Amino acid sequence: MELRSSFSLGLTGGIGSGKTTIANMFGELGASLIDTDLIAHQLTIPNGIAINAVRQQFGNEFIQPDGAMDRAKMRELVFAEPSAKAKLEQILHPLIRQETKKAAGQAVGSYLIFIVPLLVESGNWKEKVSRILVVDCPEQVQIQRVMARNGLSQDQVLAIMRNQASRQQRLAAADDVIVNQGDLQAIREQVAGLHHQYCQLAQASVKNHP
Repeated sequence: MELRSSFSLGLTGGIGSGKTTIANMFGELGASLIDTDLIAHQLTIPNGIAINAVRQQFGNEFIQPDGAMDRAKMRELVFAEPSAKAKLEQILHPLIRQETKKAAGQAVGSYLIFIVPLLVESGNWKEKVSRILVVDCPEQVQIQRVMARNGLSQDQVLAIMRNQASRQQRLAAADDVIVNQGDLQAIREQVAGLHHQYCQLAQASVKNHP
């Protein structure tokens, strides 16, 4: 999947960091947003393009009556069996790449932002985008936000965080960082400054790739 023909940004951050809020601020300023989590979700909704392959691989018991994948049942299986996780990824990852590329080809904004929660973990996004923006906040803030938002216990949130890159690993991969401690006005100012910079880089990219 070649995404480097013009300026693009990879946006990531840990669970509860505020990625979606900040991405939407960029979207309001004119950036095109491509959310890989949303794309992945759409693959397994009723009539989603991954449903037939999931049914063939795992059986009808993993498809709900409405035709969507049974996420709770699948989650239990992939946690219990690493081989099942690998099989699901073999189905979903090529389709996510296909649909992400299609969305990029249809985008009309000032520049592209790929929202990739596991950008650092996936390892190859650094070569696909022009810059990486990390949304950062203290880990205790992440924990409190996710507990309040999702109704999870602290242990459950910590278990999710252990399966993600560490804060230090994300910051090491970043070209730019937005610190989100909840002050929306301060965040908007950071977003506006970076958006101006990204628009300039996007214009330069167009000149270099006519």
